[in-house]
Amino acid sequence: MEGLVLCSANYIPLTPISFLERAATIYGDKVSMVYGANWKTSWKETHERCIKLASALVQYLGIAPGDIVSFWLQF
Repeated sequence: MEGLVLCSANYIPLTPISFLERAATIYGDKVSMVYGANWKTSWKETHERCIKLASALVQYLGIAPGDIVSFWLQF
C-alpha cells in the first residue's frame, strides 16, 4: 500500500514460527492440512505437533539455537 508508514500497528514480519503461532491463535479450529479423503488437521493441532517435534529434537538430539535441521520426505 503506497504511502503507508510501516509500524507495529500495521506491519509485523512473519517468520515460520510466528506464522504458525498466529495461525493457531486466530484460525485454531480451521483446517490446516488435508491428506486423502479421511485425514484433516487444524492449525491448533499443527502447532501442537510442531511444538512436540521441536521439544523432541532438543531433548533427544541436543539441537540448540543456531543448529541446522533438515528432513527428507518421500511418498
